[in-house]
Amino acid sequence: MRMNHIDIHVPDVAATSNFLVRHFGLTLREMRGAGGLAILDDDAGLEIVVSHPIEKFGGSEQQALGLVTYHLGFIQTELEEVDRLYRELKESDAELVGEPREMRGGYLFYCLAPGRVLIEVGWRSSPV
Repeated sequence: MRMNHIDIHVPDVAATSNFLVRHFGLTLREMRGAGGLAILDDDAGLEIVVSHPIEKFGGSEQQALGLVTYHLGFIQTELEEVDRLYRELKESDAELVGEPREMRGGYLFYCLAPGRVLIEVGWRSSPV
């Protein structure tokens, strides 16, 4: 069995989707419902669904909650890619949460995408 998708809830589907496409190489496969749901693909077969919260399930999103309850991690194959992405994000609209540093056996940093989605960008010398 393998996980094939995750659905993240945000207030502005287009803003979060555009951020993930622009900085993390995801592909927008489909936008549904006048910007109410986006389906993004990565190059390894994972699907990230970006949508508004589902009220019938009691859903909310991190920005409205004022909390960060999860994060998405993007592992890089080269340490230098972590630094390159940090510079790219620093020059853009990203909210950075610290600089790249050694932590938990790797080299990483965090940023916030639109909708207060915490993103981890990291590299490890051996695969996890």
